[in-house]
Amino acid sequence: MPIKVLIVDDSLQFREDLSKAMSSDPAIEIVGTAANAAEAEEKLKELKPNVMTLDVELPKESGISFLKRILKTYPVPTVVVTCAPTSAFEAMNAGAVDFVKKPETTSQQDLQRFSARLRQAVKIASISKVKTENASVPTASKPVSTNLEGYKVNPLTAKDKIIALGASTGGTDALQAVVQDLPADTPGIIITQHMPPVFTKMYAERLNRICKMSCKEAEDGDRVERGRIIVAAGGFHLRLCKDANGYFVSSKKGEKVSGHCPSVDVMFESVAKTAGKNAIGAILTGMGADGAKGLKKMREAGAFTIGQDKESCVVYGMPMVAFNTGAVCRQAPLTEIPKIILEQLK
Repeated sequence: MPIKVLIVDDSLQFREDLSKAMSSDPAIEIVGTAANAAEAEEKLKELKPNVMTLDVELPKESGISFLKRILKTYPVPTVVVTCAPTSAFEAMNAGAVDFVKKPETTSQQDLQRFSARLRQAVKIASISKVKTENASVPTASKPVSTNLEGYKVNPLTAKDKIIALGASTGGTDALQAVVQDLPADTPGIIITQHMPPVFTKMYAERLNRICKMSCKEAEDGDRVERGRIIVAAGGFHLRLCKDANGYFVSSKKGEKVSGHCPSVDVMFESVAKTAGKNAIGAILTGMGADGAKGLKKMREAGAFTIGQDKESCVVYGMPMVAFNTGAVCRQAPLTEIPKIILEQLK
């Protein structure tokens, strides 16, 4: 059966563009459109779509407010279509499963790229778990309780350690849950989250505001130090390197690897080569297999590796492939992963 999609956007032209972009795929059926929240609510009741695409800028009631309200009654997987990073993260916090950046220009290339990404996001959303108030998935208003009281970092054990985290769909909130309460003296962390340019910078700034550690978007040559989190820049592969002064990162443009740039596989493979047994790696929620091969190389090099379990994932894809291929030392719920990391640093 095709995936039934409801399009919500206040622009008639953009509703038509979205419909055209998705209708070209026989796996997707546009069952309706809506220009505002009230109309969308009626269409949800009437049409019962499998997925909703949502603009955050709606008249009368914003898309964010509508999403928070409607998911309590109609928990439909929602893909937000926006050009604003802040709005995207607010929507993810409100319960959206993914977001797609609006095309920057009307060029054929940009429109084709946007259409392909949108179709992919809708398909992933159709098999994703929706975050509700009762779900064990974090949101800004309902963060996951990690209870790290009593966990401390041993400077001797933590010497030369590096932590690498990879995620995709659902990963912005999952990564936040892992890092936000880690002690300020935790060894350096590098993160690859599938996300477009500009959005990664905003995401790093967001983590910097809420975490005990500092956080920044990767720049080529950045040192990886205790108390610092580095997030891969959109469109750039992040690799771990080492010299006489310790760890640093390479941030370079490149072709997609495992379907992505930045790629989790690229990061994990560099960590396996550079840090070996001194590394801790975790693969979190996401569609596909990016990161599974790299995490296995990390484990083979002596690193301790973690996979998020099915129950706490928005999409149990990347962690499932990693677990099934023997890349994971320990599989655990999202709430337990920060503790497991700190146990390796006692």
